[in-house]
Amino acid sequence: MSRIAARFTSLRGRGRTALIPFVTAGDPHPATTVPLMHAMVAAGADLIELGVPFSDPIADGPVIQRATERALARGVSLAHVLGMVRAFRAQDPDTPVVLMGYLNPIEVMGYEHFAVAAQAAGADGVLVVDVPPEEGLDLVARLREHDLDLVYLLAPTSTEERIRRIGEVASGFVYYVAVKGVTGAGHLDLDAVAERVATIHSLLSLPVGVGFGIKDAHTAAAVAGVADAVIVGSAIVSRIEALEQTPEAIPGAVAEFLAALRAAIDAADAR
Repeated sequence: MSRIAARFTSLRGRGRTALIPFVTAGDPHPATTVPLMHAMVAAGADLIELGVPFSDPIADGPVIQRATERALARGVSLAHVLGMVRAFRAQDPDTPVVLMGYLNPIEVMGYEHFAVAAQAAGADGVLVVDVPPEEGLDLVARLREHDLDLVYLLAPTSTEERIRRIGEVASGFVYYVAVKGVTGAGHLDLDAVAERVATIHSLLSLPVGVGFGIKDAHTAAAVAGVADAVIVGSAIVSRIEALEQTPEAIPGAVAEFLAALRAAIDAADAR
């Protein structure tokens, strides 16, 4: 059983919804990332989604685009990100880490090289935004050979046929994009989210995480009522951006925000 599957099994047994924060690796400085990861776990994060900087992040809104630009300006590459995972894993053997990004850096590194290096670093899963299942069979094969889960996105427009198709290749969990558009955009229609998550649950056995549009404790608690995981990205990255000139304050500020989300989610789980 993968670390991701084991974590969701443990959470389910305790009636607890996962909290999954997203941050861009290397933003605003490479030295900030690993301490930030540890601070997020201490604040209640159950898994971490670590963004791999890429020059054309088509699924990401302005907040995360700027984070990627800051990281790239510091020279952060996929190899550097794997080094951060390795450094994190040296002190935390348990918290699952999912690498989120785009295919090009993996193509450049090579599927086999990437899979070997990611497994060796201690990564647990990969979410590659621009690889549909029909075009990712080689990548899926390499990841499976090295015990890495492949997380897929599902959209409000995904048909039942499409959901089943993704379920044939996805592992770990699936990520439901709660709004139409890029990260950080749009208003979260909680009734619509509940309906779509129920449909996904009826078609797939994998846990369902919900992200895009979760900005505060209220929406996090509401999503916790219907999903297996609450995924928060832009709301965290915007706080990092505001503290770019004082990076030493970032872990504490992000931890404070996550602790409030964790408390709200736990209160919702207890109802």
